[in-house]
This record gives sequence, structure tokens and C-alpha cells, in this order.
Amino acid sequence: MLLEKEENNRTDQLSNIVSVVSAGTKQGLIMTTELQEIAIMEDKPLLTGQTDSVKEAEIAARILLDRGQEYNIETPHGLVHVTLHGTGSTRRPAILTYHDVGMDSKSCFSTFFKFEEMQEIVKNFTVVHVDAPGQEEGAAPYPSGYHYFSMDQLAEMIPSVIQFFNFRTVIGVGVGAGAYVLSKFTLKNPDSVEGLVLINIDPNARGWIDWAAQKLSTLTSSLADQLLGHLFSQEETSSNTELVQAHRERISTASNLVNIDLFWKSYNNRRDLNIDRSSTLKCPVMLVVGDQAPYEEAAVECNSKLDPTTTSFLKMADAGGMPQLTQPSKLTEAFKYFIQGMGYMASSCMTRLSRSRTTSLSSSYSLEGSRSRSRTLSQGSVGGNMPPTSSNTMEVSC
Repeated sequence: MLLEKEENNRTDQLSNIVSVVSAGTKQGLIMTTELQEIAIMEDKPLLTGQTDSVKEAEIAARILLDRGQEYNIETPHGLVHVTLHGTGSTRRPAILTYHDVGMDSKSCFSTFFKFEEMQEIVKNFTVVHVDAPGQEEGAAPYPSGYHYFSMDQLAEMIPSVIQFFNFRTVIGVGVGAGAYVLSKFTLKNPDSVEGLVLINIDPNARGWIDWAAQKLSTLTSSLADQLLGHLFSQEETSSNTELVQAHRERISTASNLVNIDLFWKSYNNRRDLNIDRSSTLKCPVMLVVGDQAPYEEAAVECNSKLDPTTTSFLKMADAGGMPQLTQPSKLTEAFKYFIQGMGYMASSCMTRLSRSRTTSLSSSYSLEGSRSRSRTLSQGSVGGNMPPTSSNTMEVSC
């Protein structure tokens, strides 16, 4: 009996071994088959010349889907909310944005930075969007009587953002109040800024007439109406375009409306930037304004105060008060020329549309190398490329 049990045990053990070996053989066959299938796939490479375009499409798609990494950064005046897009590389200057009153970084810049042709630029730079305190989406309302930050204090928060990410330099892109804040920051920290794109800049404090008009407007108009008059041209507000309606709805239903009001009052209490030809912004500057925008005259005056050898003035037709939203294609092309002049984008990186114009524009509107005079680039929706006139204005068909 004992012998029979031992033989049965040995038989069972041998069966188990055979089962394991068989299973291993099957797995080996499966793995071999999979390897063969992979090998077959590798024997069929992509068509010649398509690899780069596929990579470009993948990068563009990844950028469009990138919601960014959000941070609350401690500054000498409190926390500031920022959103970082990209790798955070410090080899190139970061693109740092600052939004206008009545907006946050998303409503002010998403359309522009997610524009298809803009992806050529975004993929090569780290982008950081700065929200003024209490203006970010979902921000908690400040308590009654809260003392909001001055425009000087808002500018003094930016060095903490740059230090937090270890950026060596930045290229600033500001709109309205954001353009003022970035200009203020640049005047105090010229070595930190390699270039500025200032949309709807008003470098002046409000005069007595403007102050009285603002007080009257406060009594007779809602905050939403005041801000819409600041953001859009009279033509846009009168026609009540879809864009105007969308922003009216967004502002009127904002949970942090009290914070927006505080930022608005701070901007209206701004002081002169005190810039002139002897004390001016030291970096290349591109001024942008719509030809019917509320701050068209202020932008023209700012242009007259800046160094003509480092300043370019872009007055955009059919752009309204917010060209970054209504004319992202034109602004993207101008921005490409601007950063190309700083040596960060070769002409081979530019779009077909831009490359087709490089030859015609390079003789009269070039940001590369030394520049001898101020340029006003007026972009229209009709007409062809025209040579510069005696007033240094060039019409460009877009």
C-alpha cells in the first residue's frame, strides 16, 4: 500500500511538472507570436517625410489638452495664483502673461494661446499665466472693507513668481491693466525682461475730467457696463456682439464680483508710469491696439514716449477692444516676428503664411538686428502689401 501511494504521488508530481512545462511552452509560443507581430509592425515604417509632421501634430494636440499646473505662490504682499504650461525649462525666457480688469488669465488669453498657429511658439517656450489676487476663476470673495493691492504692489509680486520657477528672464504679454503692471515691473527690473507685448496700454494716471466721468459712471452704470466699456470699443458694445454678451454674462454672474470691483478701483487709481525718451523701457516693445479701441489714443501717446529704435506699434483693423480674442491670427503673426527679432525663432519655424511675407516685410518691418526708427504696422483686412510711407506706416493685408 505504501508503495502504491508513493507511486501515485510521483505520478501526480510528474503530471504537475508536465502541466507547468506545457503552460510555459504555450506562453512562450504566445510571446513569440507577439514578438513576431511587433517585428512585422516595425518592418513597415512611416512614409518618408511624415515623421516630423506627425510629431508636430502630437505636440500641438498635447499643448491644446494641457490644462496647466496651478500654483499659489507666496509674495511679499500675499498669495498669487499662477498657471504653468510647458516643461519649465530655463534655457529660454518664459512667456509671462498678465490679464486685464474684468477678466482672468483663462478668459483673457486662452483663445490666443490655443490658436492653431500659436502652437509653433508655445511648444518652444514655457508659458506662465499670472492672475491678479482674487481674480482667478472660483476665487473666494474678499470680506467687506478689504484693502486691495495698489498697482505698484501687484508689480512687486512678479519677482516672486520668477524666482519660484527659477526663470532667468521673461517675455511679458499684458493687456490693459496687465500691460500697466508688467510695464511697472519692467521699469524696476529691466534685467529680468527680454521683451514686452503691451495690448491697450494706458501709461497715464486718470485726470480730473476722467476721474469725474468715472465717478458719474459709477453712480449711473453697473460694474458690468463699466468694465465692458473698458474692454470693448463703442461699436462692439453698441452692436452687442456675441463676445460682448458672453463677457457681460460672465462678469454679472461672477462669484468674486467684489474682488473684480476692487481691482477696477485700483487700476483707476494708478499713477503715471513716468516714461520718456530718457527714462524708458530698455527692452524691445511691441504696442498693440485696435483701431477703434477705447485706449487707442493712450497707446499712440505711449508709443511717442518710448525709444523708437526698440519699439514697434501695431494698430489692428477690425480688432475691437480685445485683439487677442478677435484677431488671434494677426496677433500671432506679429508676435512671431517680434520674438524672431530677439533670436528665438528661425524663419524655418514660421508658418507658410508668415514665410510668404518675410521677403516683403523684411525690408521695411524687421525686428532683427539694429533698428533705426519707430514703426507703425497697421493691419487691415483688405489691400495688398504697400511700401512704407513718409509717416512710417505700412499697410499689410491679412
